[in-house]
Amino acid sequence: MAPTALVFDLDGTLVDSLEDLTWSLRVLHEQAGRLALPAEGVAELVGEGARKLLVRAWARTGRPAGDTELQALYERFLAIYDDHCTVDTHPYTGVLETLEALRGAGHPLALCTNKPIAPTRRVLAATGLDGFFGEAVFGGDSRPYKKPDPRILADALALLGAPAAVMVGDSPVDVAAARAAKWPVIAVGWGYAHGDPADLGADALIRRFRDLPGALARLRAPRGPER
Repeated sequence: MAPTALVFDLDGTLVDSLEDLTWSLRVLHEQAGRLALPAEGVAELVGEGARKLLVRAWARTGRPAGDTELQALYERFLAIYDDHCTVDTHPYTGVLETLEALRGAGHPLALCTNKPIAPTRRVLAATGLDGFFGEAVFGGDSRPYKKPDPRILADALALLGAPAAVMVGDSPVDVAAARAAKWPVIAVGWGYAHGDPADLGADALIRRFRDLPGALARLRAPRGPER
């Protein structure tokens, strides 16, 4: 059986970035005279890119931001976060070793995140993940569309030159994108699922990253006749 292409989410799937996101959002809130959110509160807001994070954070801490204010907040947040995005962000246990094993087995690998592309590439370089994906890295501003729009997954697949792929992620957005693309999806049992990861509706759920190859093998195994 030919190796399967894999397309990964980043935050909450490959790396724990919550401390850096929380710190950056806290600075923005303090500059605006708003109360900061704790890390667990920020985790509930992550998943659809920095702009949506700010929309949710502003609505939760007071008056929602208008369009003009939101654009200014977005630009300021990106400047703050870009300077701090690699301070405490780190790969989850088993990620580097497992990706190395998957690459060694011939699986084409791509990354598709809703994080803007500039901090994405900084995080990849700082964590040692950049060598696994080459040019097959898509951020939330790489195209006019992003997850859960399935076109971003199609773009990743085309760049890999593979006929099909499996999505690996931690959030409802990842599962929705995979379903829209008619891809199988494996969910991880950590990250920012906004609830029980078992309720995401993925085809498989792993509790340790090193269990990914086994889950992939089971997902691809031919099914016997129904009895």
